[in-house]
Amino acid sequence: MTFFEFILQDWDANHGNAKGRFILLLFRLANFCSTRKIYYYFGFLYLLFYRVLVEFLFSIEIPWNVKIGRGLSLFHGQALVMNNQVVIGENCTLRHSTTIGNKQSKEGGFTASPVIGNNVDIGSNVCIIGNILIGDNAMIGCGAVVVKNVPSDSVAVGNPTVIKLKDQDKYQYTYE
Repeated sequence: MTFFEFILQDWDANHGNAKGRFILLLFRLANFCSTRKIYYYFGFLYLLFYRVLVEFLFSIEIPWNVKIGRGLSLFHGQALVMNNQVVIGENCTLRHSTTIGNKQSKEGGFTASPVIGNNVDIGSNVCIIGNILIGDNAMIGCGAVVVKNVPSDSVAVGNPTVIKLKDQDKYQYTYE
């Protein structure tokens, strides 16, 4: 993948969304610099600029070294928070006021972060916390608090989260 293909890999997914395009272009450029040692030293000032502009002015915390697949859509980019250990697959959608990260364990350390599959649609005001897997083609409804695995091809809504397989009338299971 060439440099321009790398930094523009989310461009088409954010058609008509200038803010999403701008933020993800800045993220991909910072990600390019942070994941290639020689560019890290040359791009260190840019990485500082990225933190100031994206985190402090836009209030979006997407660490420059997080692993995100191509085709990420970012709607209403505000109050989005994730830690640097999150893994997000291809063609996912994130909306505003979403938190994706780890939680403190009983031993005092932190658990691993979520792994989000391909083609996952995450609504606004969602919290996805802990060492969990969100399967491919899942949908997370607005306001959901997800602390356990979500199977592929399912819908997770509510607090506590209720999971329903797509195209079925029965609920698979609920969290308490």
